[in-house]
Amino acid sequence: MVLDSHRDKAEWFLLPLATRMKHINPNTLTWIAFLCAVFAGVNFWIGGFWGLLFAFVFIALNALFDALDGKIAKMTGKASKRGDFLDHVLDRYADIFIVGGIILSGIHNSVIALFALVGILMTSYLGTQAQAVGAGRDYGGIMGRADRLVILMLFTLIQLIASQTDFWRIGYGGYYLTYIDVSMVIIAIGGNITAIQRGVRAWRKIR
Repeated sequence: MVLDSHRDKAEWFLLPLATRMKHINPNTLTWIAFLCAVFAGVNFWIGGFWGLLFAFVFIALNALFDALDGKIAKMTGKASKRGDFLDHVLDRYADIFIVGGIILSGIHNSVIALFALVGILMTSYLGTQAQAVGAGRDYGGIMGRADRLVILMLFTLIQLIASQTDFWRIGYGGYYLTYIDVSMVIIAIGGNITAIQRGVRAWRKIR
């Protein structure tokens, strides 16, 4: 996962923030991150300038709180199997709400978004299924959750700016994609490749 290998570069921002918020229960932050994802999905569904703007803001907040809950749990000695379980479950529901909002918006290509959602869910499933069969939990591959969120934020911002111009979509010959569709294509390809990578690694480890 590309961004995970550079996670230490975000310490200058996350560590002071986590220190100030360490009195908050990490599970509370996990729930806040989930609610931000729900609001992001709703705003994608609403669409328009303000819908895209708030979707961008809530995805960014989801990413922030998702990073803080684990860091605060480790700082305060509150890391637990229950917290890890809750974090992974709500992350998957968060992904479903975000991509689901894009699917239901009617503006973007729902088929492409569906393939993106399959890639997201299978990436997570194969990572944990590897652990279930004794091959160890697998977080590897070319695209993790942090990568997906950054890609979606970037293209949502591009879509937001482009929506104020005549270039709010790209294409040729009567077939067009919005910029969010492009992000779904990238996530669909990257997610499914990551799922395959994890599946192959688990298969090789199983004896």
